This record gives sequence, structure tokens and C-alpha cells, in this order.
Amino acid sequence: MRDLPGPPAAFERAAGLAGPDATVQAVRELAGGTHARTWLVRTANPELEVVIREFPAGDESARREALVLTALDGLDGLAPRLLGGDPGRGDGGGSWVVISRLPGAADITPGQPSAWAGQLGTALARIHATSLHRLAGLQRVLDPPSGSFADLSGPAAGPVAASKELLAGAPAVLTHYDFWSGNVVWADGVLSGVVDWTGGAVGPAGFDAGWCRLDLYLLYDERIADIFLDAYEAARGTALPGRLLSDLWAVARSEKIVETWVPNYSDLGRGDLTARRLRDRHTAWTKHLLSSR
Repeated sequence: MRDLPGPPAAFERAAGLAGPDATVQAVRELAGGTHARTWLVRTANPELEVVIREFPAGDESARREALVLTALDGLDGLAPRLLGGDPGRGDGGGSWVVISRLPGAADITPGQPSAWAGQLGTALARIHATSLHRLAGLQRVLDPPSGSFADLSGPAAGPVAASKELLAGAPAVLTHYDFWSGNVVWADGVLSGVVDWTGGAVGPAGFDAGWCRLDLYLLYDERIADIFLDAYEAARGTALPGRLLSDLWAVARSEKIVETWVPNYSDLGRGDLTARRLRDRHTAWTKHLLSSR
């Protein structure tokens, strides 16, 4: 642990959560994301560890994450709990949330990728099984601008746009919105939680499933992506509606931005996934999917 600059009010809030005599003992910035700065904060007297996520000025993510985490209420241990926050002062300052720490850390370089992918599938099935009654007030994936079909691009955009009514008609579930391997934490080889809920919404299951399969193809190959989906379907007890269309939706959504994911992968140990490599693999996956229609 080492001291780092950050939102002082958030650090004070973290100490206050531990008790009236608690002090911030150490702070460590966590890697793996470019949207928010994230710190692990440890207090003394008594000892407590919490996570602080700070967002840029004008960003609505702190407010959205607070809304989602309040609705999830820990999601039976799979999601952090909201402990406090500041949605932004409106004076140019940033915004932040204080959340509980889930045990473990991100791991996108597992020793056994097959078993790892299977756990990802099972976890997503748990998320999608969440009762919609607890999700009142959450945004919908297909409401602009979050899931706008106008944001599609590349060779898969046409087929996806032509099938938007089919996508929109799929049964609604709780979607994480950015379910990829870097937003999952592990403890002793066991998936212990899912983080970064700023985009949590209600929408088609394929929105998450196709996104994770794209990530797994970029990291590994189609076999690992299939293991993930097999585990997901087994846990759900049903096949994913529109599997191929979900995959195409993911590549059409990411066509313009896949190179920007380099820091996310490199910070977590996959420095080999350069911008050129990500583009080449994205293109290969897109061509494979289109040829499978």
C-alpha cells in the first residue's frame, strides 16, 4: 500500500465507516480500468478495507452506480454494497462512490482457462436470474443512448440493425452492460464477485453474453468462448435466444473502439494484446460470425 492523491472527502468517509476513531492507514490504486480511478483503502482502529471509485467532472457514473448497487443490495454476495458517495458538486469537481471490497482480484491470465471460462458463464447466469421486481428505476439497455442501434458500425451493423425487433423482443434480464473478464474478481481460483456496475440495466441476455464471448475470443479463442456459453446455458437451464445475433451485436457495438481496450488488457497482464492485435482478432471474429449465418 502507498499513499496516492484522491478525493479527500471519500477517504474521510471511508474512515468514518470504520468508526469514530478510525484513520486511513494506506491507499493503493487498483489497475484494470480507464473510466474511473479506483483505490483500495485500508483503515486502522479498527481495520477495514473499502473501495473508492472516482469519476471525472460531469460524469453521471457515480449516480448510476449508486442507483444500481442500491437496487442489487449485494446480489447475494456477487456485487459490492454501496457504502456512501457524492454524485458531484456541480462546480467542476468529480464524483465518487465508496463500496464494499469483494475478496480477491481480477485475473485474465488463469492457469486453467477452461474452468475459468465456465465460472464466468455460471456467474452471468446468476446475474440474469435476478428478479426484475428489485430493478425498478434502472435504465433499459435499448433506451437511447446506452444501447442505441445508431452506434453500430462495421460489417455486422447491417444484419444487427435488420434484426433489432428480434433483439428488442428477447426476454428482459438484469444486464451488467460491460460483462468482461476484467470486471470479475477471483479468490483462490474461485470467482468471488463482479464489479463496475455503472451500466447496470434491464435488457436482453445476449447483450452481456455476446460481449463476454467477444472478450474471450480476443483473449483466447472460440473454444473458450463456447465453454463460457455452455456453462451459462447449463446454469440457466435454457439456450440463449439468438446466440449468433448476440455475437454480431457485440462486434458491431465495438467496431469503432476495440483498439482503445489496450490499457485494460495490458494493466491486467496481457500486454501482447496491442491495438493491431486487437483489431486483427476482432476482424477475424467478425468474419467468422458472418460466415456462420
